[in-house]
Amino acid sequence: MPKINRYVDISTIEKEQRKDFIDRHSAFVHCDKEVKKGEKFKVTVKVGEAYSHPDDFDHYIAWVQLFNGETFLAEASFAPAVTFGAGKAGQVEVTFNVVLDKKATFVAHAYCTKHGIWESDPVVVEVVE
Repeated sequence: MPKINRYVDISTIEKEQRKDFIDRHSAFVHCDKEVKKGEKFKVTVKVGEAYSHPDDFDHYIAWVQLFNGETFLAEASFAPAVTFGAGKAGQVEVTFNVVLDKKATFVAHAYCTKHGIWESDPVVVEVVE
């Protein structure tokens, strides 16, 4: 089982280099916290909030996955040096369309080819009729 790295609130970290490293690898889930049962809504996963990640042939975000608890929902894969261009940096972002019939807890994973798997904080979504 590979090691899964987790986000740490970068406001609690003193060294800028460490803040950069943690943020640019971490996945962040963005979506409404309350949705209507059976209606499609958007769940966006962004890698890095304050810092950009490199996009090189040997160091890039290869994929992003979305889970509801332990249930795998979706995945987006990326080719090296294509998302932003070789030697450039950016923030990988992908939006999934989801339909729920009951409460969900979304967690995203992002895989960096040099620094492994990074897990988002869970995001709870309530479902209303």
